[in-house]
Amino acid sequence: MVTERLTADAEKLNKYGFIVDKNANKIEIREAIEKIYGVSVTGVRTMNYMGKKSVKHTTSGVVKGSKPSFKKALVTVAKGDTIDFYAGI
Repeated sequence: MVTERLTADAEKLNKYGFIVDKNANKIEIREAIEKIYGVSVTGVRTMNYMGKKSVKHTTSGVVKGSKPSFKKALVTVAKGDTIDFYAGI
């Protein structure tokens, strides 16, 4: 995830945000980040977000739906390690 707050946290606190699989636990997230980016992970925090329901009133009637649920992980890496999201651009 790239937001203003996470960009500031990455610069100051070495924290990075990821959207992960709903069934992944902290140990699996830690191992995956260390393997993919080659950094040392010192901490993982996870949050589950429920999908929001939405109702739209259109000319053809009322359309009901919902946004998908997701799980977010905040990963803290060791001092001196960084993750460069823009390397492949």
